[in-house]
Amino acid sequence: MAISAQDVMKLRKMTQAGMMDCKKALEEANGDFDKAVEIIREKGKLVAAKRADRETTEGAVRIRIEGNKAIIVCLGCETDFVSATDNFKSLADEIADAAIKNFPADLDALKACKCSNGHTVEEEISALTGKTGEKLVLAYYDHLEAPYISQYVHNNNKVGSIVAFNKEVSAEIGKNVAQQVTAMSPVSVSADDCPKDAVEKELEMYKQQIAEDPKMAGKPEAMLENIAKGKLNKYFKERTLLAQEFIWDNKLSVADYIKAGDKDATVTAFRRFSLSD
Repeated sequence: MAISAQDVMKLRKMTQAGMMDCKKALEEANGDFDKAVEIIREKGKLVAAKRADRETTEGAVRIRIEGNKAIIVCLGCETDFVSATDNFKSLADEIADAAIKNFPADLDALKACKCSNGHTVEEEISALTGKTGEKLVLAYYDHLEAPYISQYVHNNNKVGSIVAFNKEVSAEIGKNVAQQVTAMSPVSVSADDCPKDAVEKELEMYKQQIAEDPKMAGKPEAMLENIAKGKLNKYFKERTLLAQEFIWDNKLSVADYIKAGDKDATVTAFRRFSLSD
């Protein structure tokens, strides 16, 4: 059957797909718009499958905070050309809005959440994949609940953080600590919650370094153990948030900076994501 230009434009408005893709989909669907929409969505899945091995180093980090809840998501793509388009930015915002509205438990649950048009997040990513011809992925999602949460997204939109506090702090403290997390990429809040495998890996590396040092030959085992633990303490200072030097004043630790503003305040958790790491 003949497909009119008006029909093509109508489908384009419905799907945001290219003109030729819309025309071909309508022809294949014999003018059935619902079927044509599904054909276009299936094309997105096909493109995604073909480009599954491509790297997605570009994209957009989005954060939403409502009351004591916060989410951080990242929609990834292959090129900065696509990440700069209005359609990509709008989808990243839609996903963030769906995440804060539904507060899903994990990334898979977020994919099943509905966007404002009634389609799921996964369906919308597939549809835009078909339009751009690039691999698009929901690269990251996490969430926090706390009495007070601050946030920071770097101006390139490729890295950002949310930080949970045990109580409300000033907006300045909140932003500065979120910038600290974003810039310095700590592994944990403090030594107490540092991942056990990371601690063990560091300790074993220090022990090996000491054992291979000729100056340490014949030294008591207890001494070597203490030297290794001393190196581990340095690791905690450099890699755990509260012990890190504050980026705006290296005479203070982050913990000291927070306490100077509110002696009862501290960070309880954070989430950070970067497309560049």
